[in-house]
Amino acid sequence: MEIFNDFSIKEIVTCFMVLFAVIDIIGSVPIVVSLQQKFGQIEAGKASITAGAIMIVFLFVGNKILKLIGVDVNSFAIAGAFVIFII
Repeated sequence: MEIFNDFSIKEIVTCFMVLFAVIDIIGSVPIVVSLQQKFGQIEAGKASITAGAIMIVFLFVGNKILKLIGVDVNSFAIAGAFVIFII
């Protein structure tokens, strides 16, 4: 298929590893349990749709927001790495 010619297995694996480290599913479990105890049932479908919509918006608008505040993508990535390291 012509659509898959630009995909690289190395890039896909790298993105997966970075997202897995950043999202930290196991570390988020206590937060989710705490929110569930405070507010009751969490609707996973609505939460997934909301998170997906936010990601898509930032996919298209994120670079413009960074330019607006005068930060380039590399500086933002380094700052994010420091925040993740501290956490």
